[in-house]
Amino acid sequence: MNTKSIFSAALIVAALAATPAFAQDSGTLKKIKDSGGATMGVRESSGGLSFTLGDGKFAGFHVDLCERVLADIRKQLGMSQMNIKFQPVTSQNRIPLMQNGTIDIECGSTTNNTARQKDVAFAVTTFVEEVRIAVKANSGITSIGQLNGKNVATTTGTTSVQLLRKHERANGVDFKEVFGKDHADSFLLLESGRADAFVMDSQILAGLIAKSKTPGDYKIVGEILNVEPINIMMRKDDPAFKKAVDDSLIKLMKSGEIAKIYDKWFLQPIPPANVRIGLSPSDATKAAWANPNDKPAEDYTKKCTANC
Repeated sequence: MNTKSIFSAALIVAALAATPAFAQDSGTLKKIKDSGGATMGVRESSGGLSFTLGDGKFAGFHVDLCERVLADIRKQLGMSQMNIKFQPVTSQNRIPLMQNGTIDIECGSTTNNTARQKDVAFAVTTFVEEVRIAVKANSGITSIGQLNGKNVATTTGTTSVQLLRKHERANGVDFKEVFGKDHADSFLLLESGRADAFVMDSQILAGLIAKSKTPGDYKIVGEILNVEPINIMMRKDDPAFKKAVDDSLIKLMKSGEIAKIYDKWFLQPIPPANVRIGLSPSDATKAAWANPNDKPAEDYTKKCTANC
């Protein structure tokens, strides 16, 4: 081997040796280490996944998971402490705020689908949702077909009403959409009578009903409109950060700890009103924990049973 070849080989070895360090010293991991903290995107009324406690405090299943993920990342980066800032986001602004660097990790109720994968990345699936309809218990509405001529509420920036319109049992059903700026606002439309039904993720509906003044006045009815993976979201093209997040979540799944965390937020009384949502993990959610993956909603739609 001549001198030139030896020099070229040495450069390749040096480059390969530097790769792991470079990965950690770029992207979101570098941003967190340099700033001493991370900004978590959270929702104010996303059922048991993410909700406000007031006074700038937030809690929920995904908030809890993200706090554990960031604790692992703090150790990975050798940081003695990490300042975590909560940034409330909405269905409309969550992706732009992720793209422009305002938030580093989004811990709310975002569906992972192929369209969104063009703009952002998703961690392994931690929750699989069923989209359904909430109505007042005395409304007499029990199915999609009975929504004809009704006002149907949905939250701006979500896909729920589009799913309703595409459902085979919605053929010939003509309803009017009314929009809430967030999930709490959409539920208020139902509560106040300005909407006859509210179409949304069932856990969000269950959470809002449980926290309402008179939970017995509402019920979740009708056909399952869709089955969707709900994932923690992060910036696109940042493989080192995604690996750190996925590794932490998979550790919780393999140990069974994630099931205990789920129980805490969905099957036990939760603050601020100490009410119980009472929603057991679906078979699809358990399957996602058993076989960690970040497959988009379209993969779930293909497997959706006849009643979807």
